[in-house]
Amino acid sequence: MFIAMNRFKVVKDATAEFEEIWRGRDSHLDEMAGFVEFHLLRGPEQEDHILYASHTVWRSRADFEAWTRSEQFRKAHSRAPSTRPLYVGHPQFEGFERIL
Repeated sequence: MFIAMNRFKVVKDATAEFEEIWRGRDSHLDEMAGFVEFHLLRGPEQEDHILYASHTVWRSRADFEAWTRSEQFRKAHSRAPSTRPLYVGHPQFEGFERIL
């Protein structure tokens, strides 16, 4: 199993827009071999942002890497960006392989 996470430091007054973008997106994840599940998580609030994480579970790292090279990935990430900054900094990717 492989878990792929992206952490987003979302500007406090942009959280509704950020969540709506995720709710309205066409992810195409369910078209991919090895995709297990997806979650968007809202985390702790800091002085200048609220932490969010997108969390996908894959059967293997190879399945995740195939997703990142796929036409479905390009389609899922082609949505026009917001007209204002939503993040503090850039999203941070973290990948984890199951040990136990």
